[in-house]
Amino acid sequence: MSDTASRVMLRAKLHRATVTEADLHYEGSCGIDEDLLDAADMREFEKIELYNVNNGERFSTYIIKAARGSGAISLNGAAARKAHVGDLLIICTYSPVADSAVPGWKPRVVLLGEGNRITEIKKT
Repeated sequence: MSDTASRVMLRAKLHRATVTEADLHYEGSCGIDEDLLDAADMREFEKIELYNVNNGERFSTYIIKAARGSGAISLNGAAARKAHVGDLLIICTYSPVADSAVPGWKPRVVLLGEGNRITEIKKT
């Protein structure tokens, strides 16, 4: 393979985030507590993939900031149809990684507990 070849790899994950709000009439996106964004190294307007643990739905949208320390995970617009308040989500970002860097690649994984509080941060 060429040195310029790359693969799209998991970059960061918020594991078992609990939906705190769903607003069908908001313009769209997923609001995430700024503390969680910092912990996962995710950014506002970044594309995310979401996996609903409760119903198996898989969908994508983008991030907007929610109040720091709030524990908020809000689904807005069409995404609000994909989960209910209380559902558990896995929220992921992906990034191209050069093939030469893949063997040592480690995503950042943020494990969440009750109230969307961080229980562990790891580079798997």
